[in-house]
Amino acid sequence: MGATARRPEMPDTNSTLNEGKTAEPAGAARGASFVDPATVLRITNLELRAKVIVEGFMSGLHRSPYHGFSVEFSDYRPYSPGDDLRHLDWKLLARSDRMYIKRFEDETNLRCFLLVDFSRSMGFATTGFSKAEFARTTAATLAYFLSLQRDAVGVVTFDEQVTDFLPPRFRPGHLRRIMMCLERAMSGTATSLSRPLEHIAESLSKRGLIVLISDLLAPTDELVRQLAYLRSMGHDVILMRILDPAEIDFKFSSASMFHDLETGKEIFVDPDTVVADYKKRFAEHAAQIQQCCDDLGIDLFQITTSEPLEKSLFSLMQARAQRGRAFSRGRPAGGRR
Repeated sequence: MGATARRPEMPDTNSTLNEGKTAEPAGAARGASFVDPATVLRITNLELRAKVIVEGFMSGLHRSPYHGFSVEFSDYRPYSPGDDLRHLDWKLLARSDRMYIKRFEDETNLRCFLLVDFSRSMGFATTGFSKAEFARTTAATLAYFLSLQRDAVGVVTFDEQVTDFLPPRFRPGHLRRIMMCLERAMSGTATSLSRPLEHIAESLSKRGLIVLISDLLAPTDELVRQLAYLRSMGHDVILMRILDPAEIDFKFSSASMFHDLETGKEIFVDPDTVVADYKKRFAEHAAQIQQCCDDLGIDLFQITTSEPLEKSLFSLMQARAQRGRAFSRGRPAGGRR
């Protein structure tokens, strides 16, 4: 794929950037309050960080006009006469005046794999924290939230190889093991998006949900082939593309030495001479990914490290709601809406 697939490089010297402003996720409930990611990422404990994000987001939804949205998404079913009242969610009844029965593990079919890119390029940062830290927190947030729904969650971390593999489970202590996998430091260099997807395809015997969290800055040929194979097996797939604002805007203003995080090469770059070609190649690569997702019926969400971490939760909820929760019932989701 040539230069299109190259990783954005980090300048060694002082390069000025216009930091992106924190924006509310498109379509999010207006009543929800979103916290600046820099504030959340000051929490050192990953599980506590995820808990703060989830609880803040759900509290915001309950205060919003879209009160029923979060309830519909949860693994509950409406109360029917004769149901065991021990399984009634009394707190939910007090908040919403609606009667819902909690769904337990044997009623929940969703099996989710979180695939997290920990290659060196994910260490790129201009907002005070790296894409890897943002991706790690995103995965922890989704794992925490899905565990609250009593869904089986697994995690795969990768660079050029699969580094950690934890199968989907719902049992005591499993969430802590997920957090331990996500807390490990990056160690690899290059990225292979096809290998973790191939590993997942060989490991999942039942249909499930696969969430790939990566900057996706790698050749798309193998990615397309593996995604097509997963979709043919009936799996639902969500891509969460994590990018630094500088990778999109390329607002470097002064000539600098740039260091490739994966190859270690250094090159002197004058932004004025490369910005047009960079943006053109970056847009072409993004268009290839979008076309792949459109063709395969895959939800693609782009999130920058300047945006609220809650956006990943909203994206997941949006995807499940718009697909009628087909994959949580173990059925193929069909084409893209």
